[in-house]
Amino acid sequence: MWQEIEESISRETGELFHITNKQELSTCGLEVLDNKTHSSHKHTCQTPVNLSFRISNGFQHYFIKLNNKESLINFQAEAYSLKQLGKLSHIACPKVASIGIAQDKSFLALEHVNFSSAKPLQWYDFGHELAVMHQETSHGQFGWQHDNFIRDTIQPNHWRSNWSVFFAEQRIAWQLQLLMEKSILLGDIDYISQFCHDLLSQHYVTPCLVHGDLWQGNTGFTCEQAMLFDPACYYGDREVDIAMTELFGQFPDAFYHGYQDQYPLESGYLKRKSVYNFYHILNNANTFGGIYIDQAKAALTSLLSINLH
Repeated sequence: MWQEIEESISRETGELFHITNKQELSTCGLEVLDNKTHSSHKHTCQTPVNLSFRISNGFQHYFIKLNNKESLINFQAEAYSLKQLGKLSHIACPKVASIGIAQDKSFLALEHVNFSSAKPLQWYDFGHELAVMHQETSHGQFGWQHDNFIRDTIQPNHWRSNWSVFFAEQRIAWQLQLLMEKSILLGDIDYISQFCHDLLSQHYVTPCLVHGDLWQGNTGFTCEQAMLFDPACYYGDREVDIAMTELFGQFPDAFYHGYQDQYPLESGYLKRKSVYNFYHILNNANTFGGIYIDQAKAALTSLLSINLH
């Protein structure tokens, strides 16, 4: 398997690559990028998890994700989003070196990145750079070139011209339907999705590129700059990214100062944040079950208590 990965990297990069050092980085099913774990939450994952390795020939260093063959489509979607982020934003992200099948495994090879502790000014610059990315609104519709994944859950991205319809149908109703198929019914799907639609319907949105899964576990800093990885990109409301930065504990204040100085949030954000983060809470319930189902029920109760007027 590793020889096939070596050959694929050599072919794609145009430089002969032979592994002289290999180190497994994943522990307990949580991916690790250098010494940075993707999650501080302990849970039992019910879906196949990636194995992660750092490989090197002494000069080039790569971060390798491995999973079963069926996960190739997940890696392809991730690679596409990373390439789009690299092309359409000024925020750095790992470069894709190679992707493919090796024996009975699918793999994604990314440039390996050494992260360091971030300084307040770097968080400020990160917020500013994200705001600049969000200000690019030349794309006319909401969605993405194909469906992708939020963690291991399919994320539908059929093009729509109406944001509230897109989010209510392809984010909230979709997740509720997946739960119902597991015999977990939080409430009437039509009613809940319509409530979310109505809450968003008075909010004017122009489509912009969003990371789609923006929490601290999917960010890092080199000595020079912020970096994004593990994206679930689509064209949507910029507020979905900002909302998620507050879901698992806020980013440092400097990040929000940098964002607000460049592109201030509009009134009503706090109400809309509840809808946007409900999507990720539902996905946790679908992915992990257990206490996350109770969290989804509590989030729904809180959401439905919002005054729409």
